[in-house]
Amino acid sequence: MMQDHRAHAARQTGPVVMELKNITLRFGGVVAIKDISFDIRQGEIRAIIGPNGAGKSSMLNVISGFYHPQEGQVIFKGTPRGPMKPFQVARLGIARTFQNIALFEGMTVLDNIMTGRLNRMKAGFLAQALWWGKAEREETQNRAAVERIIDFLEIQNIRKTPVGRLPYGLKKRVELARALAAEPQLLLLDEPMAGMNVEEKEDMSRFILDLNDEFGTTICLIEHDMGVVMDLSDRVVVMDYGRKIGDGTPAEVRGNQAVIDAYLGVAHD
Repeated sequence: MMQDHRAHAARQTGPVVMELKNITLRFGGVVAIKDISFDIRQGEIRAIIGPNGAGKSSMLNVISGFYHPQEGQVIFKGTPRGPMKPFQVARLGIARTFQNIALFEGMTVLDNIMTGRLNRMKAGFLAQALWWGKAEREETQNRAAVERIIDFLEIQNIRKTPVGRLPYGLKKRVELARALAAEPQLLLLDEPMAGMNVEEKEDMSRFILDLNDEFGTTICLIEHDMGVVMDLSDRVVVMDYGRKIGDGTPAEVRGNQAVIDAYLGVAHD
């Protein structure tokens, strides 16, 4: 069934949405990313894998504007992107989740997800304070959008629960909901399955597939669970010590000897 998904997704793949060209990122004398190039196509699920310390999260931080590479180009929808703040990148249509959950623990699930709509709120402060005119219309539209996401991710029964009371797996789902509230053209997921049990991983995998299949959301994810990566992804880029050592379909990556030696386990003929 997962193989059918990849074939279906490949037929839907559109033009290149994001292109990383010769990206090099340094922290002092430490090279986190060394001359890496790859692209992300519209409608695909693109995975970035590699051992701990390979530079995967650093690459996601480059894409989302948290880090600015010393060399190379980030090209979004055909336009080279200069140094930008994360909120400016978000306004372009790029949203993300984090390896370590970054939610407001004292706020309800609903209010946390509503924060994902901030870039879509245009009314002035006074109108918002008075909940009048444009602000009232915006609030109604934003609430409706958030309720659709809550229904999609099947978290209706916890919508008014403070996030701090939720188990880990549901917190990860709320963080996904907040990212979706921004209506991203490109969704970045940093280890969405980390710390989850088998049932929680199955649920999250289903939601990711549904996002891609039903809504056409372009997704780039980092994940350590190779079963998840091989089942979900259309293409995989493999990093090791800041370098790219593989790039292709799951089957191509699985058979790449350099990838096997560095990450999947040594298997020479």
